[in-house]
Amino acid sequence: MFASTALLAADKSKAGVCRIEVTEQGSGWPVPLVELRTTHNARFVTDNAGVIAFDLPELMGRETWFDVIGNGYEVAKDGFGYRGVRLIPQPGKTLKFAVARTIIAKRLGRLTGAGLFAESQKLGRELDWRESGVVGCDSVQNAVHRGKLFWLWGDTTLARYPLGIFDSTSATTAIRPLKKFEPPLRMQFDYFTDAKGAPRGVAKMPGEGPTWVSGYVSLPDKNGKPHLVATYLKVKPPMEGYERGLCVWNDATSSFEKLRVLWTKSDATPESPPTPDGHPIFWIDTAGREWLLLGNPLPTWRCPATFEAWQDTNRWEVLTPQESLSAAVDGQPVKPHSGSLAWNPFRKRWVTVFMQVFGKPSAFGELWYAEADAPTGPWGTAVKILSHENYTFYNPRLHPEFTAADSPILIFEGTYTQLFADRPPPTQRYDYSQILYRLDLDDPALKPAQRK
Repeated sequence: MFASTALLAADKSKAGVCRIEVTEQGSGWPVPLVELRTTHNARFVTDNAGVIAFDLPELMGRETWFDVIGNGYEVAKDGFGYRGVRLIPQPGKTLKFAVARTIIAKRLGRLTGAGLFAESQKLGRELDWRESGVVGCDSVQNAVHRGKLFWLWGDTTLARYPLGIFDSTSATTAIRPLKKFEPPLRMQFDYFTDAKGAPRGVAKMPGEGPTWVSGYVSLPDKNGKPHLVATYLKVKPPMEGYERGLCVWNDATSSFEKLRVLWTKSDATPESPPTPDGHPIFWIDTAGREWLLLGNPLPTWRCPATFEAWQDTNRWEVLTPQESLSAAVDGQPVKPHSGSLAWNPFRKRWVTVFMQVFGKPSAFGELWYAEADAPTGPWGTAVKILSHENYTFYNPRLHPEFTAADSPILIFEGTYTQLFADRPPPTQRYDYSQILYRLDLDDPALKPAQRK
């Protein structure tokens, strides 16, 4: 009954709508996150299928100019320097045009948030797509635990009220959740939910304000039993951390529980000491010892890779990461701000994707790729792989578990947000969500970063 009603409603609504499809030159792939803007500032953004449902009655049948804003996908400038296309929208018609990719990374689509296929659904397609209830969410962390890939996000926006979930949402997928690495992207998460079936917080530590979680990793104890662990930070307005500690996942309740407090803010201890923070990697050194390293992006902390050592502050070691890398183009220093790294079997190197601090054109939207022989460096020349037009893309996370060992494909995601940019209008549906990208490690454009 519901499906037939939805189909009837879609057939009725799409009669006065024009379908606009945006594809990539060469590959023909649909391109998500391409904005079309009219001369009277109506804005439309392609969904995960690269589709816009254009429905402005005042422009139907009229030649219409659309500025094209693609954050790495563009059309050529005209004689006056405008980048755009002229189209004549018609009800029930399909219009298509292609954009050229100017970045090395390839956009696969949006992972989180609402309306991933909203434009397509207005046109009667993708009607079986299931909404999660999450409208937007901050930075992701991942851990392979008990045969699944666990996902954890920070502050999460819901539709019902401006204040959403502030103690981490979480979900699971298969360890290798995608069968192919091209758009349109359809990632379904199995969220941890409340009694009503809605996504819920999983790190409700006692105390005022949000709970932020980091250092998310699964570690074996001396008997081989895996434990999902993390470091929590309690935060009060405006964004002041006042308590940091260790927490452990309870598999029975599907939530984190406090293990112990490491630091409480006071006049005597105004700053937190070094703690397990950032994204994890496992590394076996030349002596055969296995270490857990954590950093964001480069390692700043390590301990033996066991549940017992993770709890024992006497076995923790502080690391000093490389302050900057050299840009391949001009040799200028590139300072990392956030990101992650992983061993890559195809390259037989450690690789990193990181966000540059105070980059250009976007202060916190420029991403770079580099390689090293060891996770502690030294890191070689960096190549820019992703750029944004006055928008932020922070906390990129590599997904080495997505691909086979012999694959030349590297997958990463990050948070797309207007925060920390120069007052751009928020991109509808996309703002404060996770977007997935693909990097082909055999792309000649990456050669300057690849040691022989």
